[in-house]
This record gives sequence, C-alpha cells and structure tokens, in this order.
Amino acid sequence: MNGPLEGIRVLDFTWALAGPFATMQLADLGAEVVKVEYPETHEKERGFGPYVDGISTFFFSPNRGKKGIAIDLKAPEGKELVKRLARSADVVTENFRPGTMDRLGLGYRALREENPRLIYAALSGFGQTGPYSSMAAVDAVAQAMGGTMSLNGQKGGPPMRVGVSIGDMVAGLYLALGIVAALRARDVTGEGQMLDVALMEAQMALCENAIVRHSAFDEHPTRQGSRHALLAPFGPFPTSDGWIVIANVKEWELFCALLGRDDMALDERFATNRARLENVDLLEANLCEALAEKTTEVWFDLLEPANVCAIGKVNAIADLFDDPHVAARNMLVDIPMPYGKPGSLKLPNSPLHLSGTPTVVGRPMPEHGGNTGEVLGGWAGISEPEIADLRARGVIK
Repeated sequence: MNGPLEGIRVLDFTWALAGPFATMQLADLGAEVVKVEYPETHEKERGFGPYVDGISTFFFSPNRGKKGIAIDLKAPEGKELVKRLARSADVVTENFRPGTMDRLGLGYRALREENPRLIYAALSGFGQTGPYSSMAAVDAVAQAMGGTMSLNGQKGGPPMRVGVSIGDMVAGLYLALGIVAALRARDVTGEGQMLDVALMEAQMALCENAIVRHSAFDEHPTRQGSRHALLAPFGPFPTSDGWIVIANVKEWELFCALLGRDDMALDERFATNRARLENVDLLEANLCEALAEKTTEVWFDLLEPANVCAIGKVNAIADLFDDPHVAARNMLVDIPMPYGKPGSLKLPNSPLHLSGTPTVVGRPMPEHGGNTGEVLGGWAGISEPEIADLRARGVIK
C-alpha cells in the first residue's frame, strides 16, 4: 500500500502556506493531490523567494509530492473542467476569502451537485460565517486575533509573533485532520460534507490553558517569556557556549548537587516548586550563574543520564543537519529539484511513523501545468484531441 490515503483524490485550489501545508500532509500520506493553478502564472509568481535556480523555496517546501495542472477558472470551459474533475475527486480544498469560489460557480453547493460524496474543505482567516468572515488574514494576524501573540514575548514587553508560521501551519494541520475525519464519516454515511476551518480559531485552540484559567479564576494570562505559569525552573538558560533548556526538576537536591550549588538546595526560597515560583527572578539569576560555567554539551552529558530533570540542547537549524538522532529517524530527506534540474533540497520528513502504511515523502513539487493532460484524461476521461484544443485556446496549460 502506497500510504494510508492511497486512492484518495484531492483537487487542491490552495495557495500561499496554510492550505498547501494541509494538502502536503495528505500527499505525504499517499493521497493523489492535484494542485490547480492559472495557466499564465510564471514560475517566480508561484511563491516568494529566496529562489534556487529560479525555483521558489517557499513554494518548493509545502508542495512536495503533488501533481500540477493549470486551468483558467474564469473561462466557461475551465469551470466545466473543474466540475468534471470534481465528479472523480474525494476532496476539494481551497483557502480563498469566503465567497470567492461561489462567485466562480465552483463553491460547495455547486460541486456537491456534481458529486454528493465530495468533501469540500475551506480554510480562511476567520471562517465562512460571522462578522469577521470577509476580512483578510495572514499568519501574524491569526496569531494576533487568536490570542497566541498576547502570550508570546518577554514579561512586560510587546506582543511577539512566534518564529515559525503557526498561524498558518496549525490551521493547515486542523484542515488535514478534518478531512481525514470527514473521509471516515463518509465511510459510514456515504455522504460528503463541507469542512470550515479558520486560522483565528486554530490559534484559540492552542490557548486552551489560558482560556480555562480565565474562565475559572478570571485570570488574565499574558507574556512571561519562556517561563511556565506552574513550574520553575522552566526554559532556556545560557551556558558558556550556547543555551540549554531545564524543566520539570523532580530531584531538586540532586539537581543542585550536580550543578555544584548545594547552597541552592538548602535555600528555603527554592525548596519547593511553589517557593521557586515565588522567587523565580532570584532562582533564574542563580541558575544562569551556575550554568554559565560549562558548555552545553558538558551539562547535557552530566544532567541527562542523572534523570533529575527534563533537559534539551537549544539546536540551531544548522545543528539539526548534524544531529545523530535526526539522522537515525530519517527526519531530513532529499527532495529532487523539478523540471529535471540537477540536485535536491532537504526538507523535514513527515513526523508520522506508521509501521504498516508508512508515509510517502521524496517526490518533488509539481511543475507548472506538468500533469494537466494526465489528470484530465485519467480523472475526467477527456480525449487527447480535446486536451490539445483546450491548450491551444489557453483554457489549460
């Protein structure tokens, strides 16, 4: 079996990051994902830079393993082609502003008439309904409106965007999860359905602890750097050559002994977790002083085997390329360049390690319109002369 979603066909109208990240999950799991683009799009217009040999790295990463077709959605013949493809599709995905596909005559109701078993998955900034539904949203807006930005940053400092695009990617993961759930429901009911996922709401889901604390105790959680509201110490501390994370200390006296700081073990201000939370500034100052005396590697090799706390080295991205655990788990894979260009680029492998139906990662991003004839013929039964005519008239590429 070529992945657990082998045989599932996905007609993918998504663009930018959130939607493509969702459909990348499906492609990694073996689904046949067909990305739909406009015929006139030039290669550098497919995604932001930086570019490698004219290829957008922004586009390359979340579009691996997909096929590519190019259809003019504004042309009547193009719209008819989409309807014909939808009859053979299991899933349609899009992340336009709400109403865009309806105005094209290709929204959920129109495509459901073609295929009642179709799962129509729509991703947008604020959802298909509600007073914000017509507003545009990007990653930073989602983090801001969904609450996560208010919790990220240094205590007393300004709100700060998380360093990776969790506003986009978490919503993409929820879209993929919803699609898999809808496919399972279809197994039972025989019917498709619409899936509506909003970037803002995906961020709210991440704020679960802050939300329940506000509900239960009228707390107003806010930024506290890398600290934990319930545990101390917790977070990164500087060493002589880098940073190391210390958390969930369970043997305080032994931990202090390994640090060479028996005085901290005997200090009542640090004797319990509650006491450490009440004196966290002083606690962190003492830990910074102690940990700065040795390298990250020395501290890791000393503390990790002792099992006195959770510990981790703060890896830079470059460190991941040389990490033996990353290599052992095959978590960086070489993806070939498209268009027969020489070389490859490394991308993260799927973190889903399925024993019986492993993921399928290693295929390149789609060439622009590179599979149009194949998909139109295979999915919709369109003849080669008809494909040639549509191509000559600019309806497809």
